[in-house]
Amino acid sequence: MTEGIDPRAVVDPTVKIGKNVVIEPYAIVKGNAILHDNVVIKSHAYIDGHTEIGKGSVIWPFACIGTKTQDKKFKGERTYVRIGKHTEIREYVTINASCGEETEVVVGDYCLIMAYCHIAHNCIVGNHVIMSNNSTLAGHVTVEDFATIGGMTPIHQFVRIGKYAMVGGMSRVTKDVPPFTIGGGAPYKLGGLNIVGLKRHKFSFDIRKNLTRAFKLTYRNGLTLQEAIEQIQIDIPSSEQIDHWVEFCKDSKRGLICMEGITRHILEEDKEGQDQELLETK
Repeated sequence: MTEGIDPRAVVDPTVKIGKNVVIEPYAIVKGNAILHDNVVIKSHAYIDGHTEIGKGSVIWPFACIGTKTQDKKFKGERTYVRIGKHTEIREYVTINASCGEETEVVVGDYCLIMAYCHIAHNCIVGNHVIMSNNSTLAGHVTVEDFATIGGMTPIHQFVRIGKYAMVGGMSRVTKDVPPFTIGGGAPYKLGGLNIVGLKRHKFSFDIRKNLTRAFKLTYRNGLTLQEAIEQIQIDIPSSEQIDHWVEFCKDSKRGLICMEGITRHILEEDKEGQDQELLETK
């Protein structure tokens, strides 16, 4: 038995193991898993399938990674789970395999996935992401770098969470959350820019000012999304952050999450429409 692997652990001979890997008692590592240097698999963790765990990552007790997707379309094709470097997967986290031949689920470097979180098939989670306890990603969700998702928050399938966004706990997220923003609730209410987060990550005053202008053009000037994008490209100097805002908005398939006032306005319109339907059917 390799040093660092407890004899009470169950490790398939097909598993590839790097240097200084620790596998504690009663952990199970099966299939074609790859454990890079300095990985720690805690007691009772379960690793299966084509799962790769990057250097220095820690998998805590009762986490379950690489098991069959819960998507009923799955027909037994080869899929992958890739966990980056120095990421912590805490207790009872479930990360399913992907769905669709040669597709993958990815969790990046330096992430913290807290207890009881779920990451479903075809999800892509960037670097330095924090998912708080019981937050869940449905299939095909993308979470960009440095995003934070609060506890007890479900993210709808195909939704994207932008860079440096902070999603509040106990929210319900059904549309794309733009990068650099903060919000929460059910229905979700977009509060504005994540100013505290931007300052903590040392974004300059000019970048914060220009992102504020981009946010206002997108949400507060009464423009359509296409008009807002065009105005941003005219009025605001190009930068990595502004360009990312523009591309994120352009690429939205589910549409962008609304602000509180816009959400309320939409709900009021819906209620008026429902009332009118009731009058017409009487």
